Amino acid sequence: MDIKQVQELIRFVAKSGVNEVSIEEKDFKITIKTNQQPTYVTAVAQQAPVAVAQPVPAAPVAPVISAADAKAIAAAEDMANYVTVKSPMIGTFYRSAGPDKTYFVNVGDEVKAGQVVCIIEAMKLFNEIESEVTGRIVKILVDNSSPVEYDQPLFLVEPA
Repeated sequence: MDIKQVQELIRFVAKSGVNEVSIEEKDFKITIKTNQQPTYVTAVAQQAPVAVAQPVPAAPVAPVISAADAKAIAAAEDMANYVTVKSPMIGTFYRSAGPDKTYFVNVGDEVKAGQVVCIIEAMKLFNEIESEVTGRIVKILVDNSSPVEYDQPLFLVEPA
């Protein structure tokens, strides 16, 4: 079972409302549990996954709006110009390869497609997450050493 199949299984379990799913094959075992709490996945990954970049949709505009609503709408429209780099797995987010190492990227840095932007540790495996878009890092949405969920936004990138 590859990482894409695991991701599809997580989506299915989240939508179906099932509390627990376990699958066991030759040398692979996965258990996904849900109870209105974070989803936990136990799996042995065979290859490093890559980040999925998707644009953030803009909020719909109401016919009559207040000044506060206008600011919120403007912010949402600004977000539509950016590509969101999301977490392909559950784990711990790290901005550098080690505590004494420099960060892979900072706000304002130019990134190229395929460039490593962070590491996500899952089950003692360190998975390098690569940018799928060339552009400039606009915002880092997760603190270093923080837990992340599947499909959680990590970075906003302004495409070049």
